[in-house]
Amino acid sequence: MSSKPANVVLLFSDEHNPLFSSPYGDHRLDTPNMQWMADNGMLFRNAYCPSPLCLPCRAAFTAGRYAHDVQAYNNSNVNLSSNFESWGRALSEQNVHSVMVGKVDAFDRAEHLGWSEILVAGDRAFPGDTNQARKPLQLREGASERANQYGPHEDPYKHDDVVIENALQWLEDRASDLGKPFVLAINFLAPHFPHYTTQELWEKYASVEDMPSIGLDQATARHPRAKELRDHFETEVFSEEDVRGLRRGYYACIDYVDQQLGRLRNTLNRLELSDTTNLIYASDHGEMLGKFGMWWKCSLHEDSVRVPIIASGPDFQGGRVVETPVSLMDLQAEFFASTRVPRPDDMVGEPLQSIAENDPKRVVFSEYHGHGNSESSFMVRQGDWKLVYHINAPHQLFNLASDPDELSNLYDQEHKKAQELESELRKICDPEIENKRADEFVEAQLKHIEENNLSFALYNKDIGGNKTA
Repeated sequence: MSSKPANVVLLFSDEHNPLFSSPYGDHRLDTPNMQWMADNGMLFRNAYCPSPLCLPCRAAFTAGRYAHDVQAYNNSNVNLSSNFESWGRALSEQNVHSVMVGKVDAFDRAEHLGWSEILVAGDRAFPGDTNQARKPLQLREGASERANQYGPHEDPYKHDDVVIENALQWLEDRASDLGKPFVLAINFLAPHFPHYTTQELWEKYASVEDMPSIGLDQATARHPRAKELRDHFETEVFSEEDVRGLRRGYYACIDYVDQQLGRLRNTLNRLELSDTTNLIYASDHGEMLGKFGMWWKCSLHEDSVRVPIIASGPDFQGGRVVETPVSLMDLQAEFFASTRVPRPDDMVGEPLQSIAENDPKRVVFSEYHGHGNSESSFMVRQGDWKLVYHINAPHQLFNLASDPDELSNLYDQEHKKAQELESELRKICDPEIENKRADEFVEAQLKHIEENNLSFALYNKDIGGNKTA
């Protein structure tokens, strides 16, 4: 890695399960730009989000702190603390130009988070999602209506079209003349539901309008937390026609994202910025897409908690594959390593560039406290092993090398390994204490919502688009 600072351009999508892309093995999808980046840069095969839900993940990523530290538990922004540093401010204060484009969805409004520039800011309108009750578990009335939100639609990518045009124009007008390194974060809503798309892309994926290969008949699907999520979202009533349509629309939305990634690549090449700029593609969390009868995110299963991270540029050469588990927190640390400035000491993670290709000892952590679950759950991944530690529900232990689909819970058979991973978890946090803190915080949020007669809100008007929480 050169000692000279490099720029960073991040395309950060929303709800992309990496297993649905050619670099991660699914060649039914047309993702040539992701594939080019993997072939010429670095593919992080086992990448995870800090929490599989939009606001907790993005708040943690923005602060470089775990979701339980930030106390961002769900998609409500009631009572969130703003007393955290952001990567944008930490970079801008060290003469790195930080630019945020599109969805922010963090612990404070975009204008208070210290970026050098904000384009098309996407804040979650107050109070955000109000369907957060854990005890008793709140069901999301009418959620099953999402089942038919797919197919050709007028202007399906309204928000993302505006975001990419602003980002490309910024590169044209500003990038070459700054006189200092920059980090440009471009935030999409696609492929987040609803899975609306163009007529052209809808027709392109007619041949892969398929059903999930793993459904409700598996023991894993009967776990109490999986059942709670299906109840919360009313997903067990989805028809086969809708399941096939939702999956087809999702593939089309991923294709759209890849096309925009290609536009970024071409612009960096044309402006002669490719040799000095790291281009990274990632997403905030995955999508269950019907596996175990579950949809969207909110689960610590692989399809929900895994994310794509693919990086190319001067710090990521050689077409290498990193098997070591990594996190979006490591991606955030990469911003500082690429631009060659110090990172605040209280931020967690290490730069992607410095992580060994196959380190069996490295631990990655994720957690979930949000809607659809009555208690908190915590995940640690180390080597081939993954522990999901549930409060007041059976723990789960999977060997992902032999069981990548998480069909066989080995917790009782491999108790020593489970204890080892629980020990790693407790180095990060005390799960029982964090579950109690989450309960108290959510109760305070709900009390504030009730006392002030607040109703569900998604984004402020400047974000546009038609995606939903």
